[in-house]
Amino acid sequence: MEFLQNLKLNLLHAGYAELDNKWDYNNVISTFVRLFLITKGSAEMEHSGSFFNLKPGNMYLIPSFTYNNYRCKNYHEQYYTGFFEEVSAGVSIFNLHEFVYEVEANKLEEDYFKRLLEMHPNKMVENSDPKLFINGGLIKMGDDLENNLKLQLETKSILEILLSKFITNGFKNEVKTNTNTGDLNKVLVYISKNLSEEISVEQLAIFCNLNVDYFSRSFKAIYGVRPNRFIQLKRIERAQFLLLSSQKPLKQIAEEVGLYDGAYLSKTFKKLTGVTPATFRKQKLGN
Repeated sequence: MEFLQNLKLNLLHAGYAELDNKWDYNNVISTFVRLFLITKGSAEMEHSGSFFNLKPGNMYLIPSFTYNNYRCKNYHEQYYTGFFEEVSAGVSIFNLHEFVYEVEANKLEEDYFKRLLEMHPNKMVENSDPKLFINGGLIKMGDDLENNLKLQLETKSILEILLSKFITNGFKNEVKTNTNTGDLNKVLVYISKNLSEEISVEQLAIFCNLNVDYFSRSFKAIYGVRPNRFIQLKRIERAQFLLLSSQKPLKQIAEEVGLYDGAYLSKTFKKLTGVTPATFRKQKLGN
């Protein structure tokens, strides 16, 4: 699939942690993908409607922009890594493919985590509080990769291998249209590129050379929500990223995500997340 050839993975952090019952956080949402490999002890994790007992020898995946809870009742140790990902123009691989979130690891995969730590000793998270490492990590991201092609290639290859272990056999959008567009992936790129503008279902249907009703039904069959709902969710997802990764004022963020003014953004944001943008930023970054 052509979009997967353009997959971008940018390392944010990597390390090894020994954690106790202070590792206990609810309603965490990260702008990046998180992978764990448990080596000792036990812990728990919840996301995407599933509960996981974290146990030694297994790897665990938390997609970006996914609310999750995790806790350790006693003690455990883990390798971890976090990274940003996109396929094209803000489209996530998690929009395109089905994933599992728990897989059994082998010695080679543990060695990959060790290699990431060896290559990036300054990428360890100093404090496991998600508010702190999200904020600090964004500041340091990529500082040791930009001018080192060898390091960059090896890092990306390792991340691709680790992420590949969680991929199932089926794409989310195996339903094809009967037009020259081939599939509906291109519409995700169109939405991402035009989030700052007004987007109608009619526009999207014309873009795909489909009638509105058929397009809307096909879109829901593939992505699980109607196009208007998807657009709204992507606007709020982009707003979350801007709130966490910049100091831009609410009015500017509203304009960049196509919600026009701060008041409308706040209303929509709270409706979908339960909190206002200002509260979200304060909770996640401690500002």
